[in-house]
Amino acid sequence: MTGIGTWEFWIDRGGTFTDVIGRDPDRRLHVLKLLSENPEHYADAAVQGIRTLLGLGEHEPLPSERIAAVKLGTTVATNALLERKGAPTLLAITAGHADALRIATQHRPRLFDRQIVLPSMLYSAVAELTERVGAEGQVITPLDPDQVRDALSPARAAGITAIAIVLLHGWRFTAHEQRVAEIARELGYTQISVSHQVSPMRKLIGRGDTTVVDAYLSPIVRHHVDRLSAALGDVRVQFMQSNGGLIDAGRFQGKDAILSGPAGGIVGAVATSAQAGFTRIIGFDMGGTSTDVAHYAGSFERSFETVVAGIRVRAPMLEVHTVAAGGGSICRFEQGRYRVGPESAGADPGPACYRRGGPLTLTDCNVMLGKLHPTMFPAVFGPSGREPIDVEIVARRFAELAELIATATGEPVRRPAEVAEGFVEIAVANMAEAIAKISTERGHDLDDHALCCFGGAAGQHACLVADALGMKTVVIHPLAGVLSAYGMGLADVRVVRERSLGVALVEGELAGVQGWLAELGRA
Repeated sequence: MTGIGTWEFWIDRGGTFTDVIGRDPDRRLHVLKLLSENPEHYADAAVQGIRTLLGLGEHEPLPSERIAAVKLGTTVATNALLERKGAPTLLAITAGHADALRIATQHRPRLFDRQIVLPSMLYSAVAELTERVGAEGQVITPLDPDQVRDALSPARAAGITAIAIVLLHGWRFTAHEQRVAEIARELGYTQISVSHQVSPMRKLIGRGDTTVVDAYLSPIVRHHVDRLSAALGDVRVQFMQSNGGLIDAGRFQGKDAILSGPAGGIVGAVATSAQAGFTRIIGFDMGGTSTDVAHYAGSFERSFETVVAGIRVRAPMLEVHTVAAGGGSICRFEQGRYRVGPESAGADPGPACYRRGGPLTLTDCNVMLGKLHPTMFPAVFGPSGREPIDVEIVARRFAELAELIATATGEPVRRPAEVAEGFVEIAVANMAEAIAKISTERGHDLDDHALCCFGGAAGQHACLVADALGMKTVVIHPLAGVLSAYGMGLADVRVVRERSLGVALVEGELAGVQGWLAELGRA
């Protein structure tokens, strides 16, 4: 319950902007948008947003008694996975299976490629443990604690503090994994992800991949959580999970953080569209770095095994399809053609109009086309952090690019606005293709769907995307620019508990399942 005289803060920390909504004691909403990275002016955008809305000075302490709760979604885990910037991780696995996760299922998504480029693995080292438990629980090779210490010590001596423990049949027979975890703790490992706790499901590959992801991302997530908690003191902090539910900061795990930010947007899109009378929608969330699209037709669509950035993750997630087309996607002319993304200018240096010497981006295209006006855009740019976007530099840079294109192609010089429009057309085609993948390619007819647009850049492209898809209705909420943050405030607390049971499909055995379900409900 929100206390009398207290605030709530709903925050979405994206790759470019951090959106903050504060609900004051009178239940009025206050909206603020800050650059996610602006080290010259603040250490953390979320904390700065809270301070600004509370009217605090630079050195005033945060009054925790005035804050009932902070609900936050973050892309910190997503970005760490995409950029391979997680914690160095040791994979501890049954001897003879060191390459099991690399070999995996040998699934080939592009069957006729002559050169197959595999994604890089997340673990930095492998320790093979001399142990083996059979499928029925018989101990084939006992665990030798001394061998385990010898196997785990080199990685610890090299500075690795995160470990993923994945033993054969460990999902069901957990004693060996528990003992390895105890030894890892004695050796000083601080992040210990154990497969029967992280993903207690059969099949070594899915369980192993998910455990490695958890070990790889949890230290990054924990650092973010601890930094925020230290700044907020005793305030209750909840994080959005990939499954669309909130969880207390202390229980927020790496494997559940991958779609933390986009999940809040889907929850907000569904709730606000329903208020407007639309129950079948395409969520179209275009931010500064990427565009996330999702389909909703009466119930949230979730997947329980997903491939993210080339890595298999077995955890419940909302179905979200992402393309590298955001307001900060870099626009360039290369090898005789226009190219948009996938690289992004981010928040620093950001687009050219941000006054930090950044490259031309989709945001600059919309400035060139007159869709973005300095008076209607946050004045948070330049050395002072208080200047509006720079229209003049955008016009000059597009004029220079038009000259370059004419020289390269031998064609007459195009008007700068024509060049900008060409880049926008490419981005719209990419976004329409992404929506088609989650809708028409799965048999959904979009004639009776509304396109719910949100995120800082979606409104600039909404009608173009709808036209490309033949959609007749576009929904734009008054808080569309910060709808992901709004979704944090509308979401419910959600806990997903899993347990695998190796029982025969007969009436006598199934009767005991009710007891297991009751135990999970009480946990």
